[in-house]
Amino acid sequence: MKDKRLLMAFPHPDDESFGPGGTIAKYAREGVDVHYVCATRGEVGTVDAEMLKPYEHLPEDQRLGALRGQELRQAADILQLTGLHYLGYRDSGMPDTEPNRDPRAFINADPDRVTGQLVKIFRAVKPQVIVTFDPFGGYGHPDHIFIHHRVTEAFQAAGDALRYPEAGAPYQPRKLYWTVFPKRLLKFFVLVLRVTRRDPTKFGRNGDIDLKEIVAHDYPPTTHIDIRQYYAIKQEASRCHTSQFTGGPMRFGKLQKWLAAHETFRLVEPSVDGRRLKERDLFEGLGG
Repeated sequence: MKDKRLLMAFPHPDDESFGPGGTIAKYAREGVDVHYVCATRGEVGTVDAEMLKPYEHLPEDQRLGALRGQELRQAADILQLTGLHYLGYRDSGMPDTEPNRDPRAFINADPDRVTGQLVKIFRAVKPQVIVTFDPFGGYGHPDHIFIHHRVTEAFQAAGDALRYPEAGAPYQPRKLYWTVFPKRLLKFFVLVLRVTRRDPTKFGRNGDIDLKEIVAHDYPPTTHIDIRQYYAIKQEASRCHTSQFTGGPMRFGKLQKWLAAHETFRLVEPSVDGRRLKERDLFEGLGG
């Protein structure tokens, strides 16, 4: 198939590298046009004050977003993204936090407006394949869940001439995927935490990740992408997002490299209708 175009849509800088970075690197180097739609600039979080010094000329609430935007541009160059598209909203943070109540937060945006923005991008870029988060957003982040719904709606609307006529001529993408991962190993890890008397519902740097709930949302993969040849590129892009590391840059052992040999996705459009697919290519079945 000639002129392949792949579009990834996520809410934050780093979602592209920490998630399907190997897949992006693979397809970009195979000549596919890969676009990334980023809903926010990741303005919420805590980083070392030294990292924000180059942005002290900006209002305080814009400094982290400026830093993370720069990190994303660096990662985009490494991954060889064709296009980077911001929707222009603010990071919503985790549930029941002050950023959630900010009127600029992504989750507080007009759903119809966001869907229209995505439709306009889909019609302009004309991707055959679109990838976004699953209905739980991977680990329950409000922005992840919100973009899941908006991308799903935009996928369905993009080919309908009666919907969002101001967004350009209709164009229907062919396939929609969720980024997913097998939960077997994570379920074992939750068991280990319980045995060692650690709370799996309060995991992570800020204790705001509920591993027990994550394993309850299991979406079996239909598609496995071999990224072993591109693993080093994924890691290089991930290291650009220094603001997201705790205790310095990440170090990846042989076990983690082995576990990360494949990135997994679930095909949802067209529906698999209960079939157990074993795809090895996001463009599989689209013809020449």
